[in-house]
Amino acid sequence: MSTTTAATTAWQTGQGSQVSEETLGRIDKWWRAANYLSVGQIYLLDNPLLREPLTRDHVKPRLLGHWGTTPGLNFLYAHLNRAIAERSQSTIYVTGPGHGGPGLVASAYLDGTYSEVYSDITEDVEGMRRLFRQFSFPGGIPSHVAPETPGSIHEGGELGYALSHAYGAAFDNPDLLVAAVVGDGEAETGPLATSWHSNKFVNPAQDGVVLPILHLNGYKIANPTVLDRIGDDELRALMVGYGHKPYVFEGGYDTDEPMVEVHRRFAALLDEVLDEIAAIKARAAAGDLTRPAWPMIVFRTPKGWTGPDVIDGKKTTGSWRAHQVPLANARDTAEHLQVLEQWLESYGAADLFDATGRLDPDIRALAPSGDLRMSANPHANGGILLKDLRLPDFRDFAVDVPKPGGSISEAPRVLGEYLTEVIRRNPDNFRIFGPDETASNRLQAVYGVTDKQWNAELLGPEVDEHLARAGRVMEMLSEHQCQGWLEGYLLTGRHGLFTSYEAFIHIVDSMFNQHAKWLKVTNDIPWRRPIASLNYLLSSHVWRQDHNGFSHQDPGFIDHVVNKKAEVVRVYLPPDANTLLSTYDHCLRSRQYVNVVVSGKQPAPNFLTMEQAVAHCTRGLGIWEWAGSEAPDEEPDVVLAAAGDVPTLEVLAAVDILRRELPQLKVRVVNVVDLMRLQDAREHPHGLTDAEFDTIFTADRPIVFAYHGYPWLIHRLTYRRNGHANLHVRGYKEEGTTTTPFDMVMLNDLDRYHLVIDVIDHVHWLRASQAGLRQRMVDARLRAREYTRAHGEDLPEVRDWVWPDAQDLSDSGQVAATVATGGDNE
Repeated sequence: MSTTTAATTAWQTGQGSQVSEETLGRIDKWWRAANYLSVGQIYLLDNPLLREPLTRDHVKPRLLGHWGTTPGLNFLYAHLNRAIAERSQSTIYVTGPGHGGPGLVASAYLDGTYSEVYSDITEDVEGMRRLFRQFSFPGGIPSHVAPETPGSIHEGGELGYALSHAYGAAFDNPDLLVAAVVGDGEAETGPLATSWHSNKFVNPAQDGVVLPILHLNGYKIANPTVLDRIGDDELRALMVGYGHKPYVFEGGYDTDEPMVEVHRRFAALLDEVLDEIAAIKARAAAGDLTRPAWPMIVFRTPKGWTGPDVIDGKKTTGSWRAHQVPLANARDTAEHLQVLEQWLESYGAADLFDATGRLDPDIRALAPSGDLRMSANPHANGGILLKDLRLPDFRDFAVDVPKPGGSISEAPRVLGEYLTEVIRRNPDNFRIFGPDETASNRLQAVYGVTDKQWNAELLGPEVDEHLARAGRVMEMLSEHQCQGWLEGYLLTGRHGLFTSYEAFIHIVDSMFNQHAKWLKVTNDIPWRRPIASLNYLLSSHVWRQDHNGFSHQDPGFIDHVVNKKAEVVRVYLPPDANTLLSTYDHCLRSRQYVNVVVSGKQPAPNFLTMEQAVAHCTRGLGIWEWAGSEAPDEEPDVVLAAAGDVPTLEVLAAVDILRRELPQLKVRVVNVVDLMRLQDAREHPHGLTDAEFDTIFTADRPIVFAYHGYPWLIHRLTYRRNGHANLHVRGYKEEGTTTTPFDMVMLNDLDRYHLVIDVIDHVHWLRASQAGLRQRMVDARLRAREYTRAHGEDLPEVRDWVWPDAQDLSDSGQVAATVATGGDNE
C-alpha cells in the first residue's frame, strides 16, 4: 500500500449528466460479483465457481456469518466506487453493521487490495477458494469487518459507534469523506442515538465530511427495527431535528422495476448529495462557517436483498430470517443444498469472472485506482500517516521541590501547562476529548492557546467562554462520543487524550474492550502500521470524590483494563506533579497501547525533583530512601509500599509516626508508578523478575501495601511472588459517602493510623510490646472521626500534616494544607 495522502484531492461537483448505461451495467456487475463472493464466503469450502455440481462436501461444516445486511453494503460500496473515481474524492467506508464482513472482504478482493496485502489470496480460482475457506473458519478471519479487513477502522461487532468513529476520522481531515453506514438495529443503541449530534462539532472548513447512511432494512436478529416502523414523515422529522437534510431512497421492493433503474435512481441521488457537500465545502472555504444542514441518506432495502425469497415455506428475504445464515442446513439436506446452488447461480458468475477466476477487467474498472480505493485509503491504516508529535521538554514545566513535600501543586494543572505547549506545537493533529470536564480536571491552561470546538449556536463572550468554530478541545457530555471520536482520530493517524472523572470512565468499558482487542490483533498484522496510543487521564478520583459521595467513588476501571493482553495495556499512578509530567510525556510518545494515568486534581505535596521523578518513572517503582529508616547494609523489618497519590501521602504520614514512635524499627518505603511492574516478567513486558521483586520487597518480610484501587488487584498481580503470603493490601473496599477527605480514607482503612496498626499487627515482635501504641492509633482514628462530625472538616494534625523535613517551609507559610477540603460538584 502506498502512502499518498488525501490532501491532493478537492471537493468536486459532478459532471451534471446522467450516469451512462455502460457505467450502470458495470455497477450492477460489481454488485453481483460482491454478492456472489459474500455468499461464497459464508457457505463454500470448495468449488468456488461452481465448475461442477454442488455437493455437501463443498459446503462448510459450520455455517457462520451474517447475510442480511451484506447486499446493501455491497450496493453502497459499488456506487461509492463510481463517485470516488469520477471526483477523485478521498473516501473511507465505516460500516456500523460490521456483521457484513463478507461484503467488505469481497469488495477489497474485487478492487485488488486484498491480494496485495495477502499474497496467498490470489486473483484466480485457487485464490477465491482460499478467500471462501478462510472466512469464519479456524485459522482464518472473523466474520466482522475486523482489523484483518483492508480499509476498516471499525469492526462493528459491537453496535453503536459507527458515527462517533466516523466523525473522529473526519476531524482535521478537510479533504476526507467518511461514508458511515448506520444499521437500523444499531440506531437503537444509546451511543448511536447520541452520536447524531456530532454534526454540531464539525468545522466545515478544517474538518472532513461524514455522510451518514441509515441502512433501513427493517430487522434485527429476531425483531423489527424501531426506525423502520415509525413512518417516513416521522423519520424525516427525526433526522431534520438532528440537524441533517435527509434524502430517502427505496429499492428492491418493486419486483417489476428493472435493476438498472434502481441503480440509476441511486446514482442520481448520490450525485445530488455529493454536489451539495461540495457546495457546503466551497462556502466554508470562502469563510462561511455557519453550521449547514449536512445531508444524510435513508437507504431502505429488503433484508437479505437478492437472497432466496422463501425457505422451507417461510418468508426469508425482507424478513428477520435473512439476518444470519438463511440456509442453515445447506450441508445436511438436499433441499437446502439445491436452493444454495440456485442462489449462487443467480448472480451469473460466468459473466463476472473469466476461466482463470479473475474478475472481468471491465468490472474492475469501476473501482478507483491506488489510494483512492476505499480498501487501500491510507486514512484507514492511520499508522501510515502518523507523524510524531512535536513535544516540548517536559522538564521545562517542572515544579520546584526544595525538599520532599516542600511544595504543593495540583498535578493536572501543572500538566495543563505542558499540554498547552503541546497544542501550540501541534495545531492540526492533537486534540483533547472529555465530557464537560477539561477545566474541572484542571487542564484549563490549554484555553490560553485554543478553544472548545462548537458549531451549534453561539451567544457571545458574555455567556459563552472558550467556545469557537475551531478548537483543539472537544467536549460533549457523553463519554461514548468522546471515546469514539478519539478512537476514530487515532485510527486515522493522529494523537490525543481523554480526560474523565474516574468513576464514570466505566461508561466506556465495552468501547475500551473493542479498541484494546483491535490493537492486540493489529500487532500481528504486518501491513497494519502502529498508531498513537489511547491515553486516559483519570482525575477527580475515588479518594477525592468525598464531596460528591458514594456514587462518584469507583476506581475499578484499572481492574477492567488489566484484564487485557499485557502487550497492549499500561497503568500509571504518578504520586505528584513532576512524576505526572514525566509519565504523560512518555504516554504521548508511545504507540499501540492503552495508557491509563490516574492523578488527583486537588492540592497535594510534591515529593520528587524532576531529576528524581524521571529516574523514578523510568524504573517504574523504587525505594524512597529518604523516607525509610533502614540502614544501607541492613534488611528492613517491614516494607511500606504505595501506589497512587493519596496512598503515598498516607504511607509517608504513617512512616512519620513510626519513625517518631519506633525509632528502632527498620522501615523501607517503596513507591509504585507503573502498576504493571508488580507482575511477573514472564506475564508482562514491564514486569519484574522474581529476583528483582525480592530485592525490593524482600522475600520474607511483612509488606503493607497502600493501593489506590481495589486491593485484590495487587494480590492478583503478585500471587506468584515469594513474599505474597506476607503481603497485606489496603485499598478501596466499597465504603464511601459525602464526607471529609481523611474520613474517606478511614472508611476504607487506608489511613495513616490504620497503616501503623497494620505494621504492629504484622511485625511479630511488635505485637505484644507495642500494644499501647496500637491503642493510641485506634484512639486517633476515633478522635479524627469525632472531629469531622463536630466541625465538618479534618482535624488540624491531619489537614496540616507535612513531611517533617519540610516542616520549616510549612512554618514559613510556603507549604499549604496537604489536602484541600473543597471540591467541584460535577
